[in-house]
Amino acid sequence: MNIKLRLTVLSFLQFFIWGSWLITIGAYWFQTKQWSGAQFGAIFSTMGIASIFMPSLMGIVADKWINAEKLYGILHILGGLVLFTVPMVADPGTMFWVMLLNMVFYMPTLALSIAVSYSVLKKQDLDVVKEYPPIRVWGTIGFIAAMWTVSLLGLETSASQFYVAAGAALLLGVYSFTLPACPPPSRETSSRTLADVLGLKSFALLRDTKMLTFFLFAMLLGAALQLTNAYGDTFLHDFDKVPAYKDTFAVKHPAIIMSISQVSETLFILAIPFFLRRFGIKQVMLFSMIAWVLRFGLLAFGTPDMPGLSLIILSCIVYGMAFDFFNISGSLFVETQTASSIRASAQGLFMMMTNGFGAVLGSLVSGIIIEKYFTNADNTMNWQGIWLTFAAYSLVIAILFVIFFKHKHTTQPAAETQPDQAPATAAA
Repeated sequence: MNIKLRLTVLSFLQFFIWGSWLITIGAYWFQTKQWSGAQFGAIFSTMGIASIFMPSLMGIVADKWINAEKLYGILHILGGLVLFTVPMVADPGTMFWVMLLNMVFYMPTLALSIAVSYSVLKKQDLDVVKEYPPIRVWGTIGFIAAMWTVSLLGLETSASQFYVAAGAALLLGVYSFTLPACPPPSRETSSRTLADVLGLKSFALLRDTKMLTFFLFAMLLGAALQLTNAYGDTFLHDFDKVPAYKDTFAVKHPAIIMSISQVSETLFILAIPFFLRRFGIKQVMLFSMIAWVLRFGLLAFGTPDMPGLSLIILSCIVYGMAFDFFNISGSLFVETQTASSIRASAQGLFMMMTNGFGAVLGSLVSGIIIEKYFTNADNTMNWQGIWLTFAAYSLVIAILFVIFFKHKHTTQPAAETQPDQAPATAAA
């Protein structure tokens, strides 16, 4: 099988697993189990909690001790076994711990999938910037396919959605062991410091001002993504309380409307090579931040009927640029600015900042702000105020990014260093 096709299968299944339950777990939680909203918020925090330490930790393991493709497969098999137990959970407290364990296994695979793909492509002497985005787009297609599969099978409120996710996880886990070997790049490197021995050199990147600035903005953008994941579907569901909107398609099938966001991802991923070569990594990341402003601003004035529905649809289209342009260009920035011996752990650090600290920051702070300033006495939400606040937050980030992030675009990888040298980053 062609190597790009094999990586395409990997990308498809990687996000099919997540798409099988991430959007529809709310319907299962509230309509089938009828558990509380506060406890549901804790379920979404498991992604952030796991992402704080697991991607970097597993990246270090892949850099030092275990082939990346084998570690990737082991994690998916373990995650699949956990997902099989979800339908047996009878209380929300246990559900939290089960989902946290699942996220402990799943979240590091996001970074490892990138590390494996980059490693395999480079061994084939292929251009990562050119070849990876068309491969990654199939991850988004996999996410959409999972959403529609669960919906068409009538499993949106059923525990069986977790069986779909578990089956895909076990399949990908086994498939991973057939991929080309991605041995630890720093296994044979002699270590002279404690950081070297423990494989913690990627954290030393934070001593570099440019890298520290990048990772801080990655955290802030990760918070913006969490706002969309946590409140987008709930926003449309809330229109059910308005008689004029109750029977509209958008209110009855909000997941289908929101899936337009993933469709948009596929288009913008394909456009990334052009934008990177035309504008450079910094400008592409700035476009992402501006897109977040538009994403939230359009939702503020959207309604489930026309013409307000067109604003919601346009917001979903803009989401593709907001999500892809930072995540893909960010991973490429890490790839080109770090030495090969720490790239897997550096990708893990990037995921930790976006899906870990960023997700927790977005969940906790937004929850406090919404409860204190945008929740009415009858427990209804001032959604326009919420979305405009999020838009203002994204605008401030964009302005600060222009001022403080100094980077000159280059597609060349960082120069390699000797074991006794500091972690390499390409000069600005």
